[in-house]
Amino acid sequence: MITLLLADDQALVRGALAALLSLEPDLEVVCEVGRGDEVLAAVERTNPDVALLDVEMPGMDGITAAAQLHLAHPQVRILMVTTFGRPGYLRRAIDAGASGFVVKDTPARELADAVRRVHMGLRVVDPALATETLTTGTSPLTTREREVLAAASDGATAGAIAQSLHLSEGTVRNHLSAAIGKTGTRTRAEAVRAAERLGWL
Repeated sequence: MITLLLADDQALVRGALAALLSLEPDLEVVCEVGRGDEVLAAVERTNPDVALLDVEMPGMDGITAAAQLHLAHPQVRILMVTTFGRPGYLRRAIDAGASGFVVKDTPARELADAVRRVHMGLRVVDPALATETLTTGTSPLTTREREVLAAASDGATAGAIAQSLHLSEGTVRNHLSAAIGKTGTRTRAEAVRAAERLGWL
């Protein structure tokens, strides 16, 4: 029996995934959570074999949760399951320790097979997303540029970003300028949208 943890902030989706996977004779959902910051404690409580994590969740995104989980419990296999098949997400998820990445419209039997393959130690990646990732390439943004761009996503001023990230305003402006150049956009708002579309944020 392969035991599973499901993490998805949409209760309906989470329930549907749990119901579909529980129909498989060798799969058992032992825990469900709706926030990324609940994943680690839930894993410590239930000790699943495989964790299925959504990318976009409140509290903590799934990729950050995957990185924490992989560091604390490397024996737990991680399969990212997301609505948004963005190429940057795939690279970041693999770097964080995920063994697989599939989109939510994957047929139930294929998803169950993906769980089994990840549990066996194999890597599973949605083929269309893998192709797009190879075509798009990896994110050119540095970690600091990504942090500054993410902080700018809600329209914060350079001063506010500088204060929240403990940087000087000049450094923030330099990082924003670099991010704008690397995304091929004209404004920081456009840079944020481009980076989000590609899964770089």
